[in-house]
Amino acid sequence: MDSASGGAQTGQRWLARASFGAILAALVVLVGSQGAIGLTLVVVGLGASAAILAGGYWFIAERDVRRWIGLAVVVVTAVLVVVAFVRANVVLVAVISLGLLALGGVAARHALRHTTEPWMPVTAAAPPRKPFIVMNPRSGGGKVVRFDLAAKARALHAEVTLLEGPGYVDVAAIVRQAVDDGADLLGVAGGDGTQALVAGIAAEHDIPLLVISAGTRNHFALDLGLDRDDPSTCLQALTDGEEVRVDLGMIAGRPFVNNASFGAYAEIVQSPEYRDNKNRTMLAMLPDLLSGPAGANLTVRTGTRTLTGLQVVLVSNNPYGSGRVQDAGRRARLDQGTLGILAGRLSSAGQAVGLLRRRKHRPVTSTTGTGEVIVEARTPTIPVGIDGEAVTVNTPVHCTIRPRALRVLLPRDRPGVPPPAPRIDWKRLWRLAFGR
Repeated sequence: MDSASGGAQTGQRWLARASFGAILAALVVLVGSQGAIGLTLVVVGLGASAAILAGGYWFIAERDVRRWIGLAVVVVTAVLVVVAFVRANVVLVAVISLGLLALGGVAARHALRHTTEPWMPVTAAAPPRKPFIVMNPRSGGGKVVRFDLAAKARALHAEVTLLEGPGYVDVAAIVRQAVDDGADLLGVAGGDGTQALVAGIAAEHDIPLLVISAGTRNHFALDLGLDRDDPSTCLQALTDGEEVRVDLGMIAGRPFVNNASFGAYAEIVQSPEYRDNKNRTMLAMLPDLLSGPAGANLTVRTGTRTLTGLQVVLVSNNPYGSGRVQDAGRRARLDQGTLGILAGRLSSAGQAVGLLRRRKHRPVTSTTGTGEVIVEARTPTIPVGIDGEAVTVNTPVHCTIRPRALRVLLPRDRPGVPPPAPRIDWKRLWRLAFGR
């Protein structure tokens, strides 16, 4: 072991020790200053968390008076906790304890963080000779117009087609014609669904894809490390770019760059009212989808593992984050040849409270599938949200992944992808802090 790696390991060891020290200090401050009252307040805090989760579940899963009772439980519980801490004169002690716990968590994550995993390998890329870009002026609240993307792309000698006008626009036909006319790069400024459609054609012809972050959420652009605030920076790849190969997900013969969702969310996005008022539509449909007869009963099979009785399933092109639910919005890499699976059931307040349990006992499961993921249902067809687009497919649904099938052209100057925070493994942290 060289001195640098030895120093890094020593630093991680002391960070692990500092983490346990901060957590112990938090308990000492709370219990030492308040005695039995401090322990009582810890129990009160845990009980309040359970009550808030249960009340929150009633709010989204019930109707009429019961829904508002759930909301009242959440509000009243939060108020009572604050009042209890104020009357016990422990607000300052609680703040200090929470601060020490937060400090301990930060130290633990830094102690467990290995040397940053290298990002996907990139290669030098020559500027395309005949780039073709489709742009949706309505996507992302009008980013194409606001950032003058069409004019900027044409100034860089790209052919641009705007997806506008009344009626249906056959994007696939437009893009395929461009390939037949000799396009050596396909670009898209639009939502993730449009990007997935063009990505499938680009992969089919082994042509690089240029992703322009002009959509509403731009999840694919986020995981490619692109600038989502200024989509015009993506056009720099036309003159100063580099290439990366990423995986492409497939579902029922259709490509996806982010994920395919089944169950409650997929049912909601199928509703015609969803686009006009998302929050109201979700509150109107969730009671039946979570605890009523309309709720999904899905089965997921991958390899030797089978998950049954599921209400929600998300199959992603590479796993999100560190495998934790709270990281389900970012992928560190897109070239691991692995499908991510996030699945769960939340049909009672008790299961909602179960979110406080240890990871392996929670009603939400996070796993992976290296080859094929099969989603089964009780019906011959099932709604699916594919990169945010609502479609209906036949069951059983087969999801696969095409490793490194898609070439993506990126600008050299881009924000990049910050690494996800590691999951805290307390056993490993203890061995690191005090083991040999």
